[in-house]
Amino acid sequence: MDQTTATPISLLDAYAPAEIALRVREIGVAKASMPVLTMFALAVLAGAFIALGAVFFTVTMTGGKTGQLPAFGLMRVAGGITFSVGLILVVVGGAELFTGNNLIAMAWASGRVTTQQVIRNWGWVYLGNLIGAVGTAALVGIQSMSDGAVG
Repeated sequence: MDQTTATPISLLDAYAPAEIALRVREIGVAKASMPVLTMFALAVLAGAFIALGAVFFTVTMTGGKTGQLPAFGLMRVAGGITFSVGLILVVVGGAELFTGNNLIAMAWASGRVTTQQVIRNWGWVYLGNLIGAVGTAALVGIQSMSDGAVG
């Protein structure tokens, strides 16, 4: 193929900034328009996924009975990788995490969604994240107590 007719491919910029803003806005419209039951269920899942990431992080960072811990830096890298599992589950599972839903502000600022829709989404997603996280922590705590690991 002739180099003068070839379209250059950039591996660094999949979308121009203006395109990213439009995509974020349209995703915000879709999130704000989602049925409450679907939104809430996905929010509970996101809270549970993040809680699982936190549990995995805690287990990774906890020293064993030998008292010998790996190097400080290696422990932090391992902890970061294990916590990231929770975030990966949120993305792959398509769950609704409150921090990501703050981008609905782009759709609100452009007039595509109402203030009421934003507050509705944020309220249900925040509550769902809280219930998912606290519920997962409670289940882990109950399991730990039944195994004799706590107390």
